[in-house]
Order: sequence, then structure tokens, then C-alpha cells
Amino acid sequence: MKDGYSREIDYLRISVIDRCNLRCIYCMPEEGISNLLPHDEILTYEEILKIVEIAVDLGIRKVRITGGEPLLRKDIVTFIEKLAKLEGLKDIGMTTNGVLLKKFARQLREGGLKRVNVSLDSINPDKFKTITRLGSLNDVLEGIEEAKKVGLDPVKINMVVMRGINDDEIETFALWSREVDYQIRFIEFMPVGQNSWSRELFISKNEIKERIEKKIGKLIPVNMKKSGPAEYFMLEKSEGIIGFISPMTSHICVRCNRLRLTADGKLRPCLFSDTEIDLKRIMRGGASDRQIKDAIVDTINLKPQGMLRESKPLRPMSTIGG
Repeated sequence: MKDGYSREIDYLRISVIDRCNLRCIYCMPEEGISNLLPHDEILTYEEILKIVEIAVDLGIRKVRITGGEPLLRKDIVTFIEKLAKLEGLKDIGMTTNGVLLKKFARQLREGGLKRVNVSLDSINPDKFKTITRLGSLNDVLEGIEEAKKVGLDPVKINMVVMRGINDDEIETFALWSREVDYQIRFIEFMPVGQNSWSRELFISKNEIKERIEKKIGKLIPVNMKKSGPAEYFMLEKSEGIIGFISPMTSHICVRCNRLRLTADGKLRPCLFSDTEIDLKRIMRGGASDRQIKDAIVDTINLKPQGMLRESKPLRPMSTIGG
């Protein structure tokens, strides 16, 4: 399944909920999202499974479950169990803020989840509270440890770097990779929805790398089998790996292999474009499997060659899927 630029599309990110138990400053307003989806506007698990089953037939091999916060959705473990039984699906991951991960990690692993990404922008308790507005850092750290313990592998830690807010922890996060077998990934701050992005808050991948090498030591390139946007390195004598995701300064679009399904059933060919195909409307209108398949193919054909640097999706990230 290839798009118009010969990129093989084999990865589907699925948002199962638009609600979250945190209010991260770059993702949601402090009061939360005012126009949360009514329950009947969110795709049912059965509808999602039908979409994935058809997508797998087209060549999708990997899915990642996102939100909002996916662990807030009722019966998420049962859904993972059913998803894992789909023939042809090779890999199931999840992106979470980690607050509920300790409670669910073992059940998720036993149900078929293979890997987990945890969004964590500070390991300073006060700063964590400032960035997330809610939640406990200790809950997240315990969730990360439990995920590793039960065999979710790899555990990836995603840090969105913001100047003057958490950039003083770049070196702390990098040093953490010497102690733990995690993938510590630094992500350039992106403009999404109505977030507080500004040029003053932005720090490039190159500056982050330079600061690590100046204060800690040389970053050694790591060759990993991957199709995603991250570049990987490691410090000498390290247990873990350091990654960089640079949507603002690097041409990562050339490797883009994904589609995104929102909680309300919109299939998006690109994070930075508001182009969407309404699969929910098609399905609830009685579409056949062939018509659903055609809609997925149409979405693939809409994938742009790359993002426009001035583009900014109108949806908040919490409603697109992290």
C-alpha cells in the first residue's frame, strides 16, 4: 500500500478517546476542551476493529493506540485483546501520559500490547505540575517502571522541549539514559491547534544535541531498524538510547508511513493537514467493506509530499491523537 510518493503506508495511529486526565500547556487549555465529543459520536470498539481489519488487508501492520488519554476509556484492555487477535497485525503500541500505567501495564501486556510511549516533559515534581497542571509525577514514574517490569519493550519517554520551561532538564534526561534501558526522545515543540507555540519557546534538534555533547559527552549514532521519524544515538556506557524527533527542522515527511484515525472517526493522511475523510459517516450509512476500503485508499492518495512550514492543524492535539 503506497501513496503517491512511493512511501509504503503500514502504520495506523488510532485515537480512542478525546478526554485526558492532564492539561498539558501545549496540548489543552487549563479548563480542558469545551466541545468534548458526546459518547455516541466516538467510534465504538467494534467500528475501530472493523476499520483495522480492512486496513490490515490493505497492508497496515502496526497500530498505536492514543488519545486524549487512552487508559481513561472503559474496557481498553478487552479492546487490546481483540485487536491482538486480528490476523496480519504485527505490532500494537500505545502512547499514554503514564498516570494510570501502573494499574494497567500487566493487563495490557498480557492482552497483546507490545510497547509503550510515555509523554513526560519533566522529572522535577514542581515543574511537572506546572506543565501538566494535574497529576502526580510519582504515578508516572511508577507506571514507567511497571511497564518495563512486565515486558513492554521498548519503553519510550517522549519529552517536548520548550525554552524557558523545561529546557534546563535536557541534560538530566540525557543522563537518565545512562541508568535505564529506555529510549529517551527529545521532540521539537510543534504548533498544533490553539497551543501556546511561539518562536521564543522553540528549540531545534541541533541545539539540543549540541547542549548534550557540550555538557555530557559525544552522541554515538545507533543503527536501528525503523521507519519512524526519530534519529537515535547513545552516550558511552549507557543502558538506554537517546532519540530526536524534529518535525520543524528536518525533512521527516520523506519517511512518513502513517495514517491517523481520530476518536470521532475521521481518517487523516497527515498530522499537519486538516484534510480528513469521515469513515464514521460512511460506516454508519451502511457502507460495504469495499466502500470502506476505497475510502482508506482515497485517504492514502491524499497524503501530501510534506508539511508546509507555516501550516498548523486547527484541531487540538488531544482530538487528533498523540
